[in-house]
Amino acid sequence: MDIVRKKRKPVAEINVVPYIDVMLVLLIVFMVTAPLLTQGLRVELPQASSEPLDLDENAESLVIEITANNEYFISLGVTSQEEQTPVTLELLGQQVTSIKQANPTIQIFVEGDARASYGPFISLMEALRVAGVDSPNLVTKPLE
Repeated sequence: MDIVRKKRKPVAEINVVPYIDVMLVLLIVFMVTAPLLTQGLRVELPQASSEPLDLDENAESLVIEITANNEYFISLGVTSQEEQTPVTLELLGQQVTSIKQANPTIQIFVEGDARASYGPFISLMEALRVAGVDSPNLVTKPLE
């Protein structure tokens, strides 16, 4: 009794259905997590017709924010909104002084809400001047 064996030919097709499923799952994961990765507070920046600054993308940056309630926030690097607590103007000045001494080339940005009062903004600018910051970068939105 001879058993006849057939040789199997290799299948030259790629089943892409599992890859599409994985891609769709990853797309949903990224769509859900992307809004959660925003840095800083939500301040409504004032509009201005100024030119964008030429900034070094690789340099470390310090962001100081003033909210509509005239609260000050400071963030160095990546921080989430939940981690931030308001700081007093005196503590902000001390922190900026120590950060500026540790890294004199740090870029300093001020993000002020358009509804914030003028007085707290001027107080912040004075505290930054005392801390050794000659020219902070004021962040605005372009005109629409």
